[in-house]
Amino acid sequence: MIYNLFPDEPTPTLNLLPHGGTVHYHGQIMSSTAADHYLHNLLHNIEWKNDEAVIFRKHFITKRKVAWYGDTDFEYSYSNITKRALPWTTELLQLKTLSENLSAATFNSCLLNLYHSGDEGMAWHSDAEKDLLRNGAIASLSFGAERKFSFKHKQSKETVSVLLEHGSLLIMKDETQTNWLHRLPPTKKVNGARVNLTFRTIVG
Repeated sequence: MIYNLFPDEPTPTLNLLPHGGTVHYHGQIMSSTAADHYLHNLLHNIEWKNDEAVIFRKHFITKRKVAWYGDTDFEYSYSNITKRALPWTTELLQLKTLSENLSAATFNSCLLNLYHSGDEGMAWHSDAEKDLLRNGAIASLSFGAERKFSFKHKQSKETVSVLLEHGSLLIMKDETQTNWLHRLPPTKKVNGARVNLTFRTIVG
């Protein structure tokens, strides 16, 4: 099913970062009906698994769930854990095409995160794994509960935050991952679930 988007919405040109990278927030890029449809589909039709990490030789399993999809069965490693990509679903391909059109980039994979409530978040990190295209664009789609998303410069410690809305798109590119960290801070003010899709380009 095809849903009406907002074709007259201008592409944002404001860079949220003061220097050392480029982040464009497009806001809501689809109707609430379309966003609700995709959220329901993602919650029920994605092969979610609890995320894992090995830190200082200790194995951790998070409440947050993840999934990894791509053009082929790519292997993607982070936090000393390797994942193998699953084949695209119809809805993920639709969202990939939409993200590519708005970012003028091409993606071959997507990492999905499911946060069940505001108690679950993500610590400061950068997406600079060796498998990713260096300085390539990462398109981040958000569905469900609105959450604050923060950036922190690695040297100056400057911070920038933005509220990610239901059905919204954030683009990170250029030297953002080299110079800035980002996180999803936990909050007691949010009870609903949030699904985040980050479309990426795997190389090598």
